[in-house]
Amino acid sequence: MDVTPAMVECEYEWVRERGDVVVPLVNAVRGNLGDVFGIDVDPVTARQYRVVVDETFADGDRAVNVAALVALLRDLDVDGDYPGFVVDEVLGRELAGTVAGSQPLRTLGEATFHYADVHTHGEDDEGAGVDDLDAALAAGVQERIPGWGWTEEPSPFAVADAVERVDR
Repeated sequence: MDVTPAMVECEYEWVRERGDVVVPLVNAVRGNLGDVFGIDVDPVTARQYRVVVDETFADGDRAVNVAALVALLRDLDVDGDYPGFVVDEVLGRELAGTVAGSQPLRTLGEATFHYADVHTHGEDDEGAGVDDLDAALAAGVQERIPGWGWTEEPSPFAVADAVERVDR
């Protein structure tokens, strides 16, 4: 694989146009997890998805890694699929975490990837990695978009003196 700025831009365009598949998956995952946790979670719009994709690829250091992971998953196929199960899980989890960002969203993105992956099945003519790619994008993107109540309020664990010093 030759990762160049042009290749990163091509993967950006592919991911940006994948919203018609990823956004419904994001909303299904949010709805299912909301039911599990007994909370209402705001749905994600196609515009919000594109904004996260734009922000992700605007950060060159993140973009090059996301593009490489996307390209690997898009091209990944394993005869019989099962032997490739571990590699597509590893790549998918890493992609979800990279898109989600810093902690704790990274870990939540990785965990949500596995949940989304169970609920995602690619088309028969797609390689084994494409459904993991969709699950990873859904998991990472959804962590970056508001809608979970706990992300809307300040953490009760912030140290007051430290907060005051940052504000100075």
